[in-house]
Amino acid sequence: MTCESPKVFLVGAGPGSPGLLTLRAAEVLGQADLVLYDQLVPRRLLDFARPTAETICVRDLPGHHPDKYPHIHNLLIERARAGQTVVRLKGGDPLIFGRGGEEAEALRKAGIAYEIVPGVTAALAAGAYLDVPLTHRNFASAVALVTGHELPHKPGNPLDWKALAAFPGTLCIYMGVAKLPVIVAELVKHGKSPDTPACIVERASTGDQRTIHSRLADLEEARRNAGLEAPGLIVIGEAVSHRPAHSWWESRPLFGQRVLVTRPAHQAEDMVRKLEQLGAVVYRLPAVEIRDPANFAPLDAALNEKWDWIVFTSANGVHALMRRIEALGRDLRALGSVKLAAIGPRTAAALREYHLTADLVPDTFNSEGLVAALKSAASRQRVLLARANRGRELLKEELSKVAEVHQVVVYEQIDAVEPDADALNHLRRGEIRYVTLTSSKIAENLLKLFDETMKGRVERGEIELVAISPETGRAIRALGFKVAAEATAFTSDGLIDAVLRLAAK
Repeated sequence: MTCESPKVFLVGAGPGSPGLLTLRAAEVLGQADLVLYDQLVPRRLLDFARPTAETICVRDLPGHHPDKYPHIHNLLIERARAGQTVVRLKGGDPLIFGRGGEEAEALRKAGIAYEIVPGVTAALAAGAYLDVPLTHRNFASAVALVTGHELPHKPGNPLDWKALAAFPGTLCIYMGVAKLPVIVAELVKHGKSPDTPACIVERASTGDQRTIHSRLADLEEARRNAGLEAPGLIVIGEAVSHRPAHSWWESRPLFGQRVLVTRPAHQAEDMVRKLEQLGAVVYRLPAVEIRDPANFAPLDAALNEKWDWIVFTSANGVHALMRRIEALGRDLRALGSVKLAAIGPRTAAALREYHLTADLVPDTFNSEGLVAALKSAASRQRVLLARANRGRELLKEELSKVAEVHQVVVYEQIDAVEPDADALNHLRRGEIRYVTLTSSKIAENLLKLFDETMKGRVERGEIELVAISPETGRAIRALGFKVAAEATAFTSDGLIDAVLRLAAK
């Protein structure tokens, strides 16, 4: 083993929930040049990697499953020797049925410095998200993590089913669903009571979590009736009976509901995270992209003038203006004593990121509310509107009646170049219930992609369109679609509240 800084990180991705990724895992993902990830690792976790990082799924390497490991080892070694920082992202914990030990051994033999980052393993996530106490002072003093899929000719002792049947605690069996009849037969044969409480959970910790419970002897029949397939975790023991009818996770208000988020990719994270914490399965399909202006000259000229007010109609506008000030080699002093207006709390929060406080935020978070608040505050003053290249002209038209108004493009909105075929197929098959739409333009860009099947699902209420504001709602209706709900607070949180109201009906 060398004393160099690690070049390869063997990282546990946890059971699936992004919230269970460790801080260290997120940190090293943010440094990676290459992320080599397992097929079962949710692509959502790749959001923690740098946008420029190369990502490769082991599924795409040569060979069938058992033949891939030499290719995995070779790729880790080759890229590390080339000077890259490599993250090998593995489901659960790398050293619990993840073959992380074999990969570490290959790296040691090659003289490659590495670090192992532990992750939350499936058994611990299942216990927490099912409300099943894997240990309890009254009935389970131990937990056994067991593989249900041994190598047929492995060196060393095979599983001792007699000892496992007598084990005084909870059995958590990984990769055992395909061999469930054999596992049940062996345990019962060696003395485990057929009446022992048992369950199978798949996709623990996510909105897709599904569970079946039964006595041990009936577990295979219950699995077949529920249609559960591998991979899944089998939990056997008295602990399983000491669970509530619905776990805290399964009681979340959006548990199992499927929601589409259409915000630009760089803006979607907060909304996606909040929906996931409410139990939703979240899909993303950015309907617009945000880019710098094609020509900075008008903005640069405006920054050299004196203004009484700068008005921001989005957080994007704040970030774009501040980026340009920095690019010009200037700092916040470039703004002088100008007053700042923000259309809503999210835009005001963006200003606070730069240690700036909005002097004005209207009570109603739209252009009408902003105009009403500014008409008296900015009367006979010079006002700069920092905005996108397209959008409503109401603010400029109304303010121009009482003030000197100049409008400048600080960022451009363009239609998303490549619509996500996977997300559209989920909509087509009726696998997404709620579609959140955060602007008229986003609604227009997305809904023009709807075919007759999707339109029919909207008409029948199988897909529900949720608008961030009455203005967006009007745009949706103008396109011939029904609006299931409109937010009462015109923010992403207000939009989530509208989804919650629909789900509670």
